[in-house]
Amino acid sequence: MIISILGIRGILLNRRNIPIMLMPIESMLLAVNSNFLVFSVSSDDMMGQSFASLVPTVAAAESAIGLAIFVITFRVRGTIAVESINSIQG
Repeated sequence: MIISILGIRGILLNRRNIPIMLMPIESMLLAVNSNFLVFSVSSDDMMGQSFASLVPTVAAAESAIGLAIFVITFRVRGTIAVESINSIQG
């Protein structure tokens, strides 16, 4: 619970550039993963452990998409500052 609160706080307070905004999301995924494992062990059920094995896959996909957005934004705008890219239109 503490890790997820720190992740939400990190997203709300660190709005300077894109990589720093992605790091709290990874910590929130870590919190979800640890919750899956703890509740799986406490309830003696393997379903939480199977979900916990899928979380790193989701984290890797999220990191790859975030990095691709980061590279494209840097190539187009020349900066990764979030304040200068608030007018993204697609």
